[in-house]
Amino acid sequence: MDGARQGTLFREPRPPDDTIVVNSRCVVRAQDGHRLVLVMGSPLTHYAIGDRMAEAHAMVSLVDQGWASQVEVAEAFAETTRTVRRLQRRFEDGGLVALGRRVGYPAGRPRLHQSRRRLVQKLKAEGMSNRAIAARIGVTEKAVRKLLRRLGFKEPLSQKLLFPGDQRADPNLSGGAKPSTPEAAVHEPAKPLPPPDASTPAPPPPEPAADPNLSAPPAPDEPLPITFDTDPQDRKLDRLFAALGMLDDAAPLFSTSAAVPRAGVLLAVPALLSTGALQCAREVYGSVGPAFYGLRTSILTLLLMALLSIKRPEALKEHSPPDLGRVLGLDRAPEVKTLRRKLARLATVGRAAEFGRALALRRVQTHGKALGFLYLDGHVRVYHGQHHIPKAHVARMRIALPATTDYWVNDQHGEPLFVVTAPANAALTKMLLPLTGQIRTLVGERRVTVVFDRGGWSPKLFAALLAQGFEILTYRKGPSRRVPHRQFGEHHIEIDGRVHTYTLADQGIHLLGGRLRLRQVTRLKDDHQTPIVTSRRDLSAAEVAFRMFERWRQENFFKYLREEYALDALADHAVEADDATREVPNPRWSALTAEIHAVLAQLTTLTVRYGLKAIANPEALRHTMRGFKIANAKEGNAILSAIKRHAELEARRAKVPRRIPVAEVVAGSVVKLATERKHLTNLLKMVAYQAESELVRVLAPHYARAEDEGRTLIQAALASAADIEPTGSELRITLAPQSSRHRSRAVAALCAELNRAPVQFPGTRLRMHFAVAETAPDRTNR
Repeated sequence: MDGARQGTLFREPRPPDDTIVVNSRCVVRAQDGHRLVLVMGSPLTHYAIGDRMAEAHAMVSLVDQGWASQVEVAEAFAETTRTVRRLQRRFEDGGLVALGRRVGYPAGRPRLHQSRRRLVQKLKAEGMSNRAIAARIGVTEKAVRKLLRRLGFKEPLSQKLLFPGDQRADPNLSGGAKPSTPEAAVHEPAKPLPPPDASTPAPPPPEPAADPNLSAPPAPDEPLPITFDTDPQDRKLDRLFAALGMLDDAAPLFSTSAAVPRAGVLLAVPALLSTGALQCAREVYGSVGPAFYGLRTSILTLLLMALLSIKRPEALKEHSPPDLGRVLGLDRAPEVKTLRRKLARLATVGRAAEFGRALALRRVQTHGKALGFLYLDGHVRVYHGQHHIPKAHVARMRIALPATTDYWVNDQHGEPLFVVTAPANAALTKMLLPLTGQIRTLVGERRVTVVFDRGGWSPKLFAALLAQGFEILTYRKGPSRRVPHRQFGEHHIEIDGRVHTYTLADQGIHLLGGRLRLRQVTRLKDDHQTPIVTSRRDLSAAEVAFRMFERWRQENFFKYLREEYALDALADHAVEADDATREVPNPRWSALTAEIHAVLAQLTTLTVRYGLKAIANPEALRHTMRGFKIANAKEGNAILSAIKRHAELEARRAKVPRRIPVAEVVAGSVVKLATERKHLTNLLKMVAYQAESELVRVLAPHYARAEDEGRTLIQAALASAADIEPTGSELRITLAPQSSRHRSRAVAALCAELNRAPVQFPGTRLRMHFAVAETAPDRTNR
């Protein structure tokens, strides 16, 4: 059978000309003036051609019953997806009768006559709302809104005096006092508010703070938002103002609520305010534009999410928005898409680095005593996506993988100060000078010792750091002469009430040909010597060892943030252009090097084998070397070939550049992971960690196991339920008891410490007051 005939045996099946294929399961056939809709070969419905209502019902049935999508139905019936959606809504609202409505403007609904345009403009200029205008002239609000848009109507400036954002608005409205009626606020916007009464006494200043680190009074120039809603669970008016562009942020409104899930996180608000995160965000970003969830609400939501171990915005799907909203003083907390839009808008501004500097300056002002020793180290975030990005060595996995390296600067207690993303995974030796430059701008001329690991070892770099006025403390890298055992002795030091004992040897060393003189303190443990190099000669040998080994606080910080705050999680999947001229190792040079190593290994094996044969050569048979070579000519020729091959490869590699631009290596565009949004989320997680550490510090005197279980207890308290009760001047939060009495007593003591330095909930004048509910008598095990 020839190929032409064989090809006609199995033709691809084609539907008849009178059949419309919706998808693999549904078809529509036309016959004798009717159409039949078949699903899996069974008839679903049939109708006469031209029966618009029946055809619409067929389209709706296919979509509603899940046999086809809106797009498939729209293509099969020559309609648009918008028409299919409109038919679905009509069928849901009015049934089959609604599908028979004529095309065009609905009958019975009055149109806006052309002569009423001037009337609508006049009423709008007088301050009447769109809804009131529509009710007066007998049309829908949508028709009024469309007409005003076509006319290009703009509100007079005087109309906005009463709306949120007015600097002359009554600040008491944010704390719970509302306008007399919402209607007055909507329909009389042209009347400005009277100036505040000078005879009205000012609110009393906050009590003196017992702990200056937790004292965070609001800035005097901070405007408080106002609200026109009366029900904390129904914020329709504020959402309306936000939609109209007249509200930058919703004012918190609290209602008396019992056992609000996770409301214990409000315990962290004083510590969060002490970091200055909200004030710095307002100074750097200003605003995210007109919104119900403004800058303050968005930042506070992200911070509380981090403290509640809600590690990503997507995890909000697992939590009730109304319950989280009651914690924030809103009817609903922002959900996933809303929060991601806020992050994207902040990232578009590109001020995360400026925000980080403002936070670091605030940290220096409040915790300057802890900045005598600063620990610098890099954290590698592994990337598992499809983009080609630079690789970095992941120490915990002992392999090089595509990754991004962030360099963190922590104080001597392990608390983070700021973070910087390294370009193209730059090594610590390249990042030390930029990091110390930022440190100098933060701390001024203060004497600072920078502590880092062997990755920053470079005597030339040490000389540059010393010239900048920094002291150094690091491990020695590379081979060094072992210190004799007779030079070691026991050294003791007491720090924070604990005695540390080390076996140390103290001596001086010379680097850079004697131009750089430093001090080396070597620790001996189980016959293993750990040399530590420093420029500090005023410290005891024991303190030098202690400060160096305290570097593990930073490693523990990385581990904790990876597990509890999802430090390695991507904030987005966006990429941005990278420097295409950046030089990277040449793959050809690396391939030739690998071949050279393989040839050298082969040559080593051949020569060893040849030498063994020479040693075992029976002299009675072969008295001369010439005879041995003749007898082992095969092995000798293989050695000569390997030597020749090695020389050829060396000559070829000498002509190949060792590094080339990355554009010659990467196929397509040279990109890197977008850093702005990730940097911003890292800063917010850093602030949340600082707040958690502050709570642990305040808790420590009241909890015997604070060093081992302090963070566990704080996390349990933050995740616990609480009662919320707003009064005229206070916001009272009563936490549920903990799992045991001694833990409840410790949390109650923490609440008492926080109440000594009362703070106001952000966006209100309500002073926060914390307490723990009384524990029921324990009648078990009796």
